[in-house]
Amino acid sequence: MKNSTPRTPSPWISVVPLAVLTLLLYVVIRCFGGDAINGGSQIALLSAASVCAMLSIGIYGCRWTVLEEAIVDNIRASASAIIILLLIGAIAGSWMVSGVVPTMICYGLEILHPSFFLVATCLICAGVALMTGSSWTTITTIGVALMGIGRAMGFPEGWIAGAIISGAYFGDKLSLLSDTTVLASSTVGVEVFTHIRYMLYTTVPSMLIALTVFTIAGLSLDHGSGAHAQLYADTLRATFRITPWLLLVPLATGILIARKLPALVTLFAAVVMACIAMIAAQPELIAKVAGIERLDFLSGFKGVLMTCFGPTALETGNVQLDELVATRGMAGMLNTVWLIVCAMCFGGVMTGSGMLRSLTGIFLRLVRRTFSAVASTVGAGLFFNLCTADQYISIILSGRLFKELYAARGLEARLLSRSVEDSATVCSVLIPWNSCGMTQATVLGVSTFVYMPYCIFNIASPLMSLLVAALGWRIRRKS
Repeated sequence: MKNSTPRTPSPWISVVPLAVLTLLLYVVIRCFGGDAINGGSQIALLSAASVCAMLSIGIYGCRWTVLEEAIVDNIRASASAIIILLLIGAIAGSWMVSGVVPTMICYGLEILHPSFFLVATCLICAGVALMTGSSWTTITTIGVALMGIGRAMGFPEGWIAGAIISGAYFGDKLSLLSDTTVLASSTVGVEVFTHIRYMLYTTVPSMLIALTVFTIAGLSLDHGSGAHAQLYADTLRATFRITPWLLLVPLATGILIARKLPALVTLFAAVVMACIAMIAAQPELIAKVAGIERLDFLSGFKGVLMTCFGPTALETGNVQLDELVATRGMAGMLNTVWLIVCAMCFGGVMTGSGMLRSLTGIFLRLVRRTFSAVASTVGAGLFFNLCTADQYISIILSGRLFKELYAARGLEARLLSRSVEDSATVCSVLIPWNSCGMTQATVLGVSTFVYMPYCIFNIASPLMSLLVAALGWRIRRKS
């Protein structure tokens, strides 16, 4: 009689699906470049998941029902993120056609000096994320507007997106309202204020490095002339009805976030408010979207819905500006949703087969001293982001994996929670198939591979965590 209990996979076998995924993604990216998200990456993830399933069933006797249940659990956990992503698409369309984003761009072009635009962008996003506790919401709202301002000033897209993401993730890490901050501290069992104060020793130096780089880049990059930005502002004013009243929409959205309302409720309210503002301020544009000359109730209803769920293309008379104000709505998010589902399938199969647990055992064997403990934690955070494609799962797995080991080595729990945040949280946005990387690339309209080198804070954070551990700065052992 065959033993019904599956054997634990060997680390050498467990690494095969990950190697297959890496190889396939390399080929896909070489073939499709920034368009890899449109189908190639999804096929790579499903192919690697198939390899994992065949190995676990054929060699170790794992039942398909176990793998299927793990996949379903992973997809169920990502359902909220998928709905949020669709609402973000609706916000992108409604905030643009209503004139909210164009108004923010016009006023931003008047206030921000091009030489200090990048560093100002980073600081603005950091402040908004610190108050709201959400890097995703910050990037989706103020980040989209700053992206438009930077493009109008002539900055490379990678630099603009890097400054936005760096600031947003810095503020998110240090905010009491941040779900990742609370999750990292609670998983390890550290009081949230203690966790945030201890993060300052790695987070602030990393942010100072980022601000220095963005300041130098802003002063040295050729970002065009002020006349070019003024032309964009004049064209926007000729296309949209620009009024300070439209700023009430992002202001009200910020208030809802500050009141800690659920993300789904806040984002849906932001869409509704933008639709009301659209009807009041831009009736002519609604008629253009609906493809009619005279607006009535049914055609207006149709135009408003089209801005939320479908692509919109408004002619401004400037080709570059036409690309800036074009939106894809909820339909534009479907490739990202498809990618998230495929990524959850791969993460579920790796978890259900036990291969992920087998690979994490390697990290545990590497821990001997303080530096090796921190280095293993940082490496595990990056590894889980690669395998599970989700920062929340990465935070939980990293924290649970090393919690008892840190206690056995006499290391403080706050060191573990900080190391988890310095890797699993901030590096998730650098991985193209991670839910964070996919979302920000879709929202900002910039490929992950394009903005990755310019996310200075996100790159510096894990390195700073290793440096502080090597120096032993503010690291104490328990008796």
